Order: sequence, then C-alpha cells, then structure tokens
Amino acid sequence: MAPEKPFHIAVCGGGIGGLCLVIGLLRQKVSCKIYEAAPAFAEIGAGVSFGPNAVRAMELIHPLIAKGFENCVTLNGWPEKKETWFDFRVGKSESRDNQEVSTDTYVANVKSGKLGQTSVHRAHYLDELVKLVPDNVAKFGKRLKDITEDGTKLVLHFEDGSREEADAVIGCDGIKSRTRHILLGADHPAANAVFSGKYAYRGLIPMDKAVRALGDELARNSQIYMGYHGHVLTFPIDKGKTMNVVAFRTKLDGKWEDPMWVRPSSTKDMFADFNGWGDKVQSILGLMENPDVWALFDHPPAPTFYKGRLCLLGDAAHATTPHQGAGAGQAIEDALVLSNLLGQVNAPADLEDAFKAYDAVRRPRSQRVVTTSREASHLYELENESIGYDLEKARDELEVRCKWIWDEDLSAQIKTAQDAMANPFLGRL
Repeated sequence: MAPEKPFHIAVCGGGIGGLCLVIGLLRQKVSCKIYEAAPAFAEIGAGVSFGPNAVRAMELIHPLIAKGFENCVTLNGWPEKKETWFDFRVGKSESRDNQEVSTDTYVANVKSGKLGQTSVHRAHYLDELVKLVPDNVAKFGKRLKDITEDGTKLVLHFEDGSREEADAVIGCDGIKSRTRHILLGADHPAANAVFSGKYAYRGLIPMDKAVRALGDELARNSQIYMGYHGHVLTFPIDKGKTMNVVAFRTKLDGKWEDPMWVRPSSTKDMFADFNGWGDKVQSILGLMENPDVWALFDHPPAPTFYKGRLCLLGDAAHATTPHQGAGAGQAIEDALVLSNLLGQVNAPADLEDAFKAYDAVRRPRSQRVVTTSREASHLYELENESIGYDLEKARDELEVRCKWIWDEDLSAQIKTAQDAMANPFLGRL
C-alpha cells in the first residue's frame, strides 16, 4: 500500500528487528527506507529460537511474517515433545557442601506452549522477511557515520560520503550499534556492550550422526545438560536434518580481552573445557568439527531508548545473552509496538511522543529480559547460591521462570503504549 503519513522514517540496520519494523511501518502506511551496511541482507549464526510471544508478535505485525516463520521453522522431532522448550539433565557429576548431583539425572521438562522449542536458520528466516520488503525500500553499503539536524530534518551521514534525510531515525544496527553511541554519547557507561562472563562453542552435527551417538530421543528433541560453570544445549534445525550445539562455559576471571568476539577454536580447547563431563556430552563434542568460540556480551541498561527523533530497537537498545532464547523475540515485540505507535502519528511534530510512549512500555520489559537471561545462565550452570545443587528447587524455578516472557498480552501492551502517547502524563508513569 502506498504510504499516506506526512513523514518519512530512516531505519538503520537490516536484521530481523529492522526488517520486521519496516514491514510493520509499510502496513501502517508509513514512508520508510532501510539502510544496511552490508552489500546485501545477511545474518550470521545458525539457529535462532522464538518464544510463543514472538510468534504472536509476528502475526500481529503482519500475518505474512508468521507465514514466513512457518515456512522455515523446525520443531522437536517427537510428537510427545511438541510442547517442550527444553528437557534439562545433569551433564556432569558434581559435589559441594554435602550436596551431590549425578550425570544423566533428569531435572525438568520445561514447556513453553503449543509449539514448544522453535528454531529457524537465521539466513532462511531473513530470506522470508526480505520477500515482504519492496526492492526500492532498501539501500546497501550504507554504514552510518553520524546524524545531524538540518531544520526539521535529521541528516544521516554514511561512511561512503553519501547523505540521506528523514523526519526520524530508528537504529536497528545491532549490539555494536553506531546509533546507540550517537544517542547516549560514546563515553556513556551504557554505550557499549560488556562481557557477560560466559563464552560458547558453537557447531552443527548431521542428524543421522547425532542419532547414532545419542539415540533418537536426545538427538531429535531439545536438551540442556547442566554442570558447574558450564552447560550444553542441543536442538534440531533445518527441518530436523541437523542438530545445533552450543556449549557454554564460565570464564572465571570475567574478562574477554580479545578484540574478536567470534573466532575459530580447536577441539582440544573445547574438550579441555569439558573435561570430566558425562558420556553424552563427550559424544556431542566429539562430533563437532571446526567449532567457533563466541564471547557473549550484553548491554548495561540504557537510561532511555530515544532522544528527540532518534530511537533504538532490538539489539541496539537491549542486546542480551541467549540463555532464555528471547533476544530476537524482544526485537520483534519492539517492532510491533513501535510500528503501531507510528501508525497513529499524523504529523512530524508528534513523532517524539510516539518514541516516548515506546520507551515507557518497551524499556522496562526488554531490560528485564537482559537481567534475567544472565540469571538463567547461573541456574543452568549450578551457580545460583540459593539453589546450589538442589535439583528439586532447580526444577521448580526452571518450570516457571520464562512464563512472564512467553505469556505476555501483546494487544494490551500496544494499548498501554497508545494510551501513553495520547496522554503525556501516562507516558511518565
């Protein structure tokens, strides 16, 4: 549909959040253009998961986003595991303070809803989103350098020397966001992501090899193996043809001094990190070829997601660790709320009111996801001091801890934001 709103939005960044936002803006008849630094739309990494809240957000932004998700989603392989998010087991025997846990002890079956564990290949899902964006909406090779004001317009300056104008700019440019630096100031303590204290080995295993090593149930359905200062998760991707593996470890000194956040690793280093773990984990690691190691960073809480007519969305606003499988889903929730708010704006002068309402509603929830994701890693890695090695307490916590994320009433969230925009007093609550 042809844009009807009397303003134009520049979106910096063409990842999942940026594309979902643009699709939502176009549906709301808002003129927009997406500026991507890369020469084409692309995503790094293999599997990404979405909770039921994220799937509902897709549907509410545009039913075709949800359809694209259905086209490439992989679920647990066994029908009886359809609602399972992850099965939790002990991956390594441990003993501390008169408490013991034994390898292969079953801990919990955590259910997330009718779809259970959902995963898509990032690149495949991005391809589905790109189909919904007209060709003339995207410009590539546009790495943002600065943003200035020229009268009522914002001017985007790109590293290739080009300039573009817009009535507002929305930064969807990821964890190393340039727009976040511009908004907060490069020296602000929350301007840059910080090392979370965890790193992970990532790899893919052909499903037939995984089944031979682990058996059908463990290979084809999502699992988390718990251990002190580490955990290993597996889940099927690529329509069940491949098992995705992420093996997490705590870096005891809490430092990551390598300028590279992702780098090649070696099987030797990986096995050294998981020395003494049980047969199942050893089998999984033994099938991983050429693993990469990823340092896990997240954002300190920003005091605001907007300043004037510049606003942040997704990882640029609230990059999180992956321990609740909720980061990409929060970007989609952001896109849902912000596109609906901008669809209610009828004059450029009111854009800041939309950003203020978005900030009031989205910042507390998304930043809580960042905090609780770190807490989840401590639970999975038996580092939670109040639970220790008490597996019954761990089970009780695991079964409920993500429900506040998954069960969110998104229509109510939109209405709260719209009410805040209509009533500036509510926007300050």
